Parts: sequence; C-alpha cells; structure tokens
Amino acid sequence: MNGIDVAGAAAALPRAWSSQVLGRVGPAAVKVLRMDGLPLAEERHEHAEVLLVLDGRLELVVDGVAVPVGPGGLYVVPAGVPHAVAAGSRGTLVIVEADA
Repeated sequence: MNGIDVAGAAAALPRAWSSQVLGRVGPAAVKVLRMDGLPLAEERHEHAEVLLVLDGRLELVVDGVAVPVGPGGLYVVPAGVPHAVAAGSRGTLVIVEADA
C-alpha cells in the first residue's frame, strides 16, 4: 500500500465537514475532513472517538465544557459523551471512529 497524502485528501474534499475514509483499523474508520469555522451541533456516539488536529484549531465542547485542541493535539471523546464543535474551528481534522 502506498502512503496517503492526508493534507492533499483534505484539500480535495468537495466541502468542509464532509469526510473521506482514508483507511480502516479493525472495525474503526480513519477519516479526514476540513473545518471551516462554522459550528456543528452536539452529538454522541456508541463508541469512543479519537480527534486529531493536524493543523489549525478545533474548538471542541465536551459535555458542556470548552476543550480547545491545537495543531498536533489529540482528544479522545468517551463513548456516550455529548460533544459539539464551536464556531471558529479551522484546519484539518483526522477522526478515528467505529462504523455506525
């Protein structure tokens, strides 16, 4: 398998907040997306979710608490915990999550 240009994959996405699956690890999908400054509504998942900021900044809100994640930062959202993205999040985000 060839290496993956993650930044290139994110730049090629048709719009912000649409993700592309880059690969799989067991039952988990590794996805990339671009953040564009707009907020995303609160959600929760059955499984934990890993959020890795490659560049930019993720303005994460976890269970009502602001959790900013900067470039190179990683945050694991526990299963079942409500989380949202506040306005101002920009850059490239990699998500590792179990398929729904």
